[in-house]
Amino acid sequence: MIFTHKYLPKKEEDIKGQETALRELKAFLSSFKPGKAAIIWGPVGCGKTSLVHALASSLNKEVFEINASDARNKAQIEDVVKAASQQHSLLGFGKGKIILFDEADGLSGMKDRGGAAALSSIIKESVFPIILTAIEPYHKKLKPVRKTSVLIECSPLSHEVILERLEEVCTKENITYKKEVLKEVARRVGGDMRAALTDVEVLASSGDINTLGIFNERDYTETMEAALVKVFKTSKANIARDAFFNVAENIDQQMLWIDENLPRAYSSNDLAAAYDNVSKADVFLGRIRRWQHWRFLVYASALLSAGVALSNQEPATTTTYKQPTRILQLWMAKMKYHKRQEIARKIAEYCHTSTKRAVQDIVPYVQVMVKHDVLLPEFDLSEEEVAWLQK
Repeated sequence: MIFTHKYLPKKEEDIKGQETALRELKAFLSSFKPGKAAIIWGPVGCGKTSLVHALASSLNKEVFEINASDARNKAQIEDVVKAASQQHSLLGFGKGKIILFDEADGLSGMKDRGGAAALSSIIKESVFPIILTAIEPYHKKLKPVRKTSVLIECSPLSHEVILERLEEVCTKENITYKKEVLKEVARRVGGDMRAALTDVEVLASSGDINTLGIFNERDYTETMEAALVKVFKTSKANIARDAFFNVAENIDQQMLWIDENLPRAYSSNDLAAAYDNVSKADVFLGRIRRWQHWRFLVYASALLSAGVALSNQEPATTTTYKQPTRILQLWMAKMKYHKRQEIARKIAEYCHTSTKRAVQDIVPYVQVMVKHDVLLPEFDLSEEEVAWLQK
């Protein structure tokens, strides 16, 4: 049995790094009422599906799992999911059941028209809790499901959590390892536990787990923290120039990371020289946005990486870097925008107007109504949405 299957979490005590998501999922299941579902979302390999199976095992519940690739359109969902939502467990009458709709992002294709709406209707009538997993829960086609669902976020697993798991696996498999090698594996997978277990299994089967050379050509996503170490702690342009090659963040986000952490890494004249290169990179990015001259991207990238690295005349001492507060502010604004749009969509549907007009002309008055304990039940707003309007 391959490691990714052999070492799946078997019960809730085995879940590591997702304690908040586990707590929220347990709360959802303990207070479940027909008409509500849960969407567990997060990046690949963070443990969304494993979380459901492990908790179900601890709660002695059967998991009826459907993958979106097997039931994508309205007819398939009604045929498979609807029956499961009404029938009791085959393992024994009275035994609890959880319906797991995995990889719900698969409903987002154009040919799957009606799939999300059908699933939303089933959620309203299901006598068993329905849990969906997704990478991006705010996809437009998931709106019908999202409005009846509780969102539970699974964050990327930290490299410390992954390292702990890899050491445990190596011990059980009698694999002799160097901790530095497992640390490198844990860091390079970008929070993906499945990828980490696969890497260790491949390394072990190669005969020498302490040789990472077989992964030299392997594509992987590197963390921004690791990339910043290459920029801030090198005096070689070629190393710094390739630092952001394997990160998931685009060049605008890279600039935010550099801007946030430059004062922590450089000082005095070196800091001024580094910011001069950042400002020149920003000029080139402005020209790209204004004129669509994408050939300037190579100059902006070089200034942000090699330019910043060569600005420093003394080795940087900082080894830990902060996530930009600007990214958090943008994320909070995005969440606020989505919440407002969802409320406006419900109001617009009842008032027979557009979402845009509802945001401009109606939502402000609804906020006043809510603060005075006056609210039309026809709007069908959730407790969370009402709380948002009261802010």
